[in-house]
Amino acid sequence: MRDPASDILPFEAVETMLTNGLRVVVVPTGFPNLVSLQIPVKTGSRNEVEPGKSGFAHFFEHMMFRGTERYPAAAYQSVVTRSGARQNAYTTDDFTNYHMTFAKEDLDALLEIEADRFMHLAYSEEDFRTESQAILGEYNKSASDPLTKLLEVQRDAAFSVHTYKHTTMGFLADIEDMPNQLEYSRTFFDRWYRPEHTTVIVAGDVTPDEVVPMVERHFGAWPPGRLPVPDVPQEPPATGPVTAHVPWPAPTLPWLAVAFHGPAFSDEETDFTAIDMLVDLLFGETSDLHQRLVQEEQVVDRLMPYLPASEDPGLVTVFARMRDAASAGQVRDAILDTVRMARSRQVDGTRLAEAKSNARYGFARTLDNSESIAGTLARYVRFRRSYGTLNNLFRVYDRLTPADLRDAAQTYFTDANLVFTTLSHEALPADLSALPSIEEGQGADEEVTPAPTVVLRSPSRLLRFKLLFTVGSAHDPVGREGLAALAAEMIASAGSTKARIDEINRALFPMAASFHADVDREMTVFTGVTHQDNLDEYLGIVLPQLLDPGFREVDFARLQSRQHNALVQDLRTNNEEELGKERLQQTVFEATPYGHPVLGTTAGIAAITLDDVRAFVAERYCRANLTIGLAGNLPDGFEARLHGELAALPAGAPSLATAVTGRIPRGIQVEIVQKETRSTAISLGHPITVTRSHPDFAALWLARAWLGEHRATQGRLFQRLREVRGLNYGDYAYIEAFPGGMHQFFPPPNLARRAQLFEIWIRPVLPENAVFALKLALHELSGLAERGISEEDFEETRNYLSKNVFVATKTQDQQLGHALDARWYGTAEYTEHVRGGLASLTVEQVNTAVRRHLSAENLFVVMIAKDAERLRDELVSSVPTTVAYDAPKPDAVTREDAVVGARDLGLRQDAIRVTPVDEVFA
Repeated sequence: MRDPASDILPFEAVETMLTNGLRVVVVPTGFPNLVSLQIPVKTGSRNEVEPGKSGFAHFFEHMMFRGTERYPAAAYQSVVTRSGARQNAYTTDDFTNYHMTFAKEDLDALLEIEADRFMHLAYSEEDFRTESQAILGEYNKSASDPLTKLLEVQRDAAFSVHTYKHTTMGFLADIEDMPNQLEYSRTFFDRWYRPEHTTVIVAGDVTPDEVVPMVERHFGAWPPGRLPVPDVPQEPPATGPVTAHVPWPAPTLPWLAVAFHGPAFSDEETDFTAIDMLVDLLFGETSDLHQRLVQEEQVVDRLMPYLPASEDPGLVTVFARMRDAASAGQVRDAILDTVRMARSRQVDGTRLAEAKSNARYGFARTLDNSESIAGTLARYVRFRRSYGTLNNLFRVYDRLTPADLRDAAQTYFTDANLVFTTLSHEALPADLSALPSIEEGQGADEEVTPAPTVVLRSPSRLLRFKLLFTVGSAHDPVGREGLAALAAEMIASAGSTKARIDEINRALFPMAASFHADVDREMTVFTGVTHQDNLDEYLGIVLPQLLDPGFREVDFARLQSRQHNALVQDLRTNNEEELGKERLQQTVFEATPYGHPVLGTTAGIAAITLDDVRAFVAERYCRANLTIGLAGNLPDGFEARLHGELAALPAGAPSLATAVTGRIPRGIQVEIVQKETRSTAISLGHPITVTRSHPDFAALWLARAWLGEHRATQGRLFQRLREVRGLNYGDYAYIEAFPGGMHQFFPPPNLARRAQLFEIWIRPVLPENAVFALKLALHELSGLAERGISEEDFEETRNYLSKNVFVATKTQDQQLGHALDARWYGTAEYTEHVRGGLASLTVEQVNTAVRRHLSAENLFVVMIAKDAERLRDELVSSVPTTVAYDAPKPDAVTREDAVVGARDLGLRQDAIRVTPVDEVFA
């Protein structure tokens, strides 16, 4: 008999099964205004059993946005846009999930269009072929990430018959052949997109009595499937060990992955939960091995365990990124020695109790908004289409013993189950693949004025504070670029005088609490998060990191090296999109305090000393530069205590605001960054005088949303480049800096700047289409400047943004961050500022602001490409640019292509410069 008091989920959910087999889960969350709709379908790459047909589960994640006869793609998107919703989908090995979050009054309308596309998806051969090319573009986009390739090769080597052999993207050969699989695509859809494989989860400001009839009205006519469902071939017992290697074509830090065939997910048996707990204790941030390899010996800069919750037995992996290929054997043996120890010795009972506490409080952190609640449910409800899965899972966690963890280690950590994979550009030690056995050999009082404080009270017992210092990379000394970022990490990631960082991580682990730093041009923000139950102990641990930093040489060397790798490896070597965007920022703001990345330059990072960090912190982290933000159900005395503790900071002097003025390009000026890459990323833009406090902010915010914003498919650029032509994965425009944009829906808060730029961000395209994509983006920008936005598009975009701003500020962290930004800019609260500005706008004001501030003629362009000489010749050529498609396009598209291709960029050789990637951010 279950005890409801032990449930991890505190909601009164209602579950219903419709007569057609559709499962409905309704969760009233108690959070107002918003509703999150999640529709997980039990089909993923695991279900791609026919040879040559991998990648179709992911393909339908895309095709489901192609529309129906009743709601073509444009009509469907119009309904979504009018509702102000933010939607997306994702595919995993085991399921595909479609999700959107919106205002509660639009639930019925959005259920209607969702039901329509699940029941009546329709697409032409042209649509099918166009989307196939977009899938290939997504594969190409990921090709520059070593970890993605490592996973692909690891799984291909590990599995012989099970479909976990391929990733959700599918085998490259199958993706390339996908345009020829139209008929099979219809079979796949008819087989899996059926009510008996689907769950509709509705969470938020709802009641079951309202929602269930709505779902039944719209989905009730959906017939169950008639096609037989093929069995997934089960993997035979492993007979390893197995080894594989990925030779990487460009310089990068080497990786290794030690993996074992592990357990499938279970909310009844202990194997999955035991291995999950065990690998976190052995290899997570609080582990002895992490402290040794990452912090003390510093042979590894990333060490991370990975165990996905999978339908069938998958892999449990420990990933390590090494600083030097020569240390690969040392790192491999350290991991295997730790595994060997886990087979023979039980973990400490106190450590296991701390891990259980971390799991429970960490999960509680996900329950602070309806979207997060629904999204978490989708990942677990999908197993048995049951709301109770998560409650059952945490009961299994709670009953784990040290003996359970040792038994699981003995079952799964075996020589036969071992899969060892490496990736490197340089040669690895010759004997690395000769794996040692892991089974053998075992048997004075100053009156202090409190810092300005922003308080957002809520019922949440999850408490959050932000300490905003008006200091950032704009204050880096010349020749020490990167000092602000490194100084912040020496506070957040290097411990205090009384405790090393490993001791701090161990202490925070059972609380599932955190303390981290974010640095931008003008501000550094330290964010602390903890549950109300642990507040006193938490403050005693983390505040000394700021007030009495440890400043140990070993931590400085570790973090300096990590920052160098983040700049050279993560940004410059492995991410074309972010490289192009950051290089555009550097180009626009050259010779200003904004003229280098927050991470710094390679020379600047190398020149920084620990004494530089000490001096920077002493001067800049002072009360004169501090603003405090607090959020949650704040207990009595918390604010006063925080002010009292922070009074120990020096009074200091406020950072001086220096002028920042971007360079105005004359005509189009192109930089080609030459590097080893299979695709071409493009960023283009120019400085603007508009910031969030400017009278034209709302007008330009609306115009750029119409032009395109990340993950919003209604954008003009997205429609013309991606949807109509399948050139790439997406295309967007922004009037505020958006670092790390490819990983986020919205620009995060606490990026406030005194100078901004207008930017168009074109995700990677095939090299032969790069110039055409650039011309097409300029064609659309010119059209916006010349013709403006129509009244209809204006109203639709304004309505979308007025609602979507609530989605963009749905979390407590976003709300608190934006509240601090509003104070910095001197504006009203963010949603009020945006909605108020939009409400008073006219279409004429928008079009006037576009003509006043944006240009299609004077732009900096950054292109990341392999064949720079060919690209330069094509850019200056007078021959019209062409583009080839896999299927015929409508006459209107063909005619437009001719106009775009003939566009004269007005470029001469002297307006184009080629820069080797190694010289970027040097």
